Amino acid sequence: MSRTSDNALKTESTRLIKDKVAKYGVTVGGVMVLCALLLIFFYLLYIVKPVFNAPHIEPISEITELTKNYVSVSVEEQNEIAFALTKQGEIDFYSLSGEDAGQLVLTETIPSYNRVTAFNAAAPQQGLFGYINQQSELMIVKPTVKITFPNDKRQLMPYMSFPFGEAAMPLEVDNLFTVDQFSFATEEQSIGLVHQHTDSKVYFTKLEGEEDMFSDEIVWTKNSTELTQVNGKIISTFVSPGLSRVFVVTKTQLYVFDTMDAEEVELLYTVNLVAKSKSGVTITAANLLAGANSMIIGFSNGVLEQWFETNSDEGRDFVKVRQFNMTGEAQGSAIDAIYPEFYRRTFLASTNTGHINLFHTTSEAELWQGQIAQGKINTLSFSPRSNAVISISNNTLDISKVDNEHPEVTWSGLWQEVWYEGYPKADYVWQSSSASDDFESKFSLVPISFGTLKAAMYAMLFAVPIGLSAAIYTAYFMAPNVRKIVKPTVEIMEALPTVILGFLAGLWLAPVIEQHLPGVVLLLILLPIAILLTAFAWHNLPQKIKNMVPQGWDSIILLPIVVLVSYASFSLSPLVELWLFDGNTRLYITNELGINFDQRNSLIVGIAMGFAVIPTIFSIAEDAVFSVPKTLSNGSLALGATQWQTLVKVVLLTASPGIFSAVMMGLGRAVGETMIVLMATGNTPIMDWSIFEGMRTLSANIAVEMPESEVGSSHYRILFLAAFVLFIFTFVVNTIAEFVRQRLREKYSSL
Repeated sequence: MSRTSDNALKTESTRLIKDKVAKYGVTVGGVMVLCALLLIFFYLLYIVKPVFNAPHIEPISEITELTKNYVSVSVEEQNEIAFALTKQGEIDFYSLSGEDAGQLVLTETIPSYNRVTAFNAAAPQQGLFGYINQQSELMIVKPTVKITFPNDKRQLMPYMSFPFGEAAMPLEVDNLFTVDQFSFATEEQSIGLVHQHTDSKVYFTKLEGEEDMFSDEIVWTKNSTELTQVNGKIISTFVSPGLSRVFVVTKTQLYVFDTMDAEEVELLYTVNLVAKSKSGVTITAANLLAGANSMIIGFSNGVLEQWFETNSDEGRDFVKVRQFNMTGEAQGSAIDAIYPEFYRRTFLASTNTGHINLFHTTSEAELWQGQIAQGKINTLSFSPRSNAVISISNNTLDISKVDNEHPEVTWSGLWQEVWYEGYPKADYVWQSSSASDDFESKFSLVPISFGTLKAAMYAMLFAVPIGLSAAIYTAYFMAPNVRKIVKPTVEIMEALPTVILGFLAGLWLAPVIEQHLPGVVLLLILLPIAILLTAFAWHNLPQKIKNMVPQGWDSIILLPIVVLVSYASFSLSPLVELWLFDGNTRLYITNELGINFDQRNSLIVGIAMGFAVIPTIFSIAEDAVFSVPKTLSNGSLALGATQWQTLVKVVLLTASPGIFSAVMMGLGRAVGETMIVLMATGNTPIMDWSIFEGMRTLSANIAVEMPESEVGSSHYRILFLAAFVLFIFTFVVNTIAEFVRQRLREKYSSL
């Protein structure tokens, strides 16, 4: 007896130890899961946070007591050598770093060049500067640096280059007056100039160079046209880098010319920028933004406007898109000058007191305001990487550090409509990259978030009815022997790699459905009818015949019906297509109904992703229905309820928490799915509920674009933000699902 008691005590103590180990093991595992989720959450925040840091400009050094009057200044890419140009044709190179910081390291002069009458700089990204002398001859120079490694030590060697040769290019305009002001741009071996002479006449000249095969000299062909439509005092002139547009800004008006054909220059737009509501206001400054698609106009009342060419109901038009206002101490002051960045849509506006405001057009944001120099700024330039600003004022050259890595990212830009250059109206657009350096990035998360919801919705429309119906029938009506075969078979479908499903959907299913679209529609109509007719016929068969089929196996009868109806639907597809759609359903949908049709569309995604989601919904819902105690259903049947009444009133209500969990788990699977939507859709970020068009989802967008994004760039961090949005979305959905499940469990636990 004592030995039995000892064995019982040992068994009980062993069980207690195992219970404690299991308890602490589960607790530690749960805590580790929570810690992992928190680490993911905070890591995503850590990567995303820099895009919302406030920009800042901070003066870091200055070079004082400049002895020359410089008309332009620039800096090379590493911010180590500055170029300062005089109107007389001298270029001074200043060192900005190292032991020689602040020292003049080299002076270059344009050789054999007569008195200069006009000077101007091309677009910042071209890095070119032009001089026109008293004989109306053009000379273009480009200050630059060469990297050398004497004694294995890196050294920058500044020098002046002549991209179009050292020989001056005569404009040969039949005019006795000299050039008073001009602007220019280049494209390969072509140069476009708009120049005003001292008699106030304005000309556009296009120089096209061709290298002589014998002398290796460049021979220039010139075409010149007088712009007679221009009236009033000219404030600024501009030539787009592609030489396709010329902009002339007067005190009240903007003239836009088409210069694709230099022999037939056409006036496209004459825009009155100073309306009657702006009484006493004049234009004081203007400049083209990077890409030369937008123009920023500055007024005497401290207002800036962005204008660009776009489509309208009446055709092409030049429209005002947005407005900015100087703030701080510069509020209400006249705009003295506008300085754009090299590639982004960021620009600085300055007043004659030296106060500046930093703006970005795409995000419609004022980024910074303050003062970086004492007194009026004579000239200013961004560095090529936009991480520094170099300016000259009061014979002082100032260098300021710019911390402005992500100006295009704001909450409004991510989640609200933005009017992008060339678009007819504000819209939600995702287009993160282009072949052009001056591309205007479009980072709206709305289209890809919409695509995520659209893909999940069509997948759930396909999966939920099938998954739940199959689960209820399998758990409640199916014979145990059949259930043992069906349930594992469906569950093993979940092990299929989604990349295989996406591959089959994109390369096999999409062409099949496109070719037999009427057959698919017939199948959706005929299959439910055939199943109902089969059930009605089975119900009316003699009991003797029905008893020949074992109870619970009668559903097998539907298999040949499904096969026959499917075969018949696809066989009839060509006849229906010829009868109703003139032999081509796709053309009929596109041309007659005006609906876009993509081969890889939402229908394909719904079927393929629904096929992947069905096992999840089926397995959880089937377990929930099957786990309902038999005493409940037997009691209901004993009280006289039918099987259907018992199912609806007792079984489904009791199993409702599990069924709801199954649907939400399926939704979570659909939202996070990547490979199927990546391979079975066109991955076009559009916002359209049409079942015949595709979409781009958050997960697919991350998979597609993360490999090509630059680490630390706005694009890179916004992809992490997209992952954060997906994380939050699934977290919120699962939290709501758990809350609803608990409420359902409390409500129906008393059954």
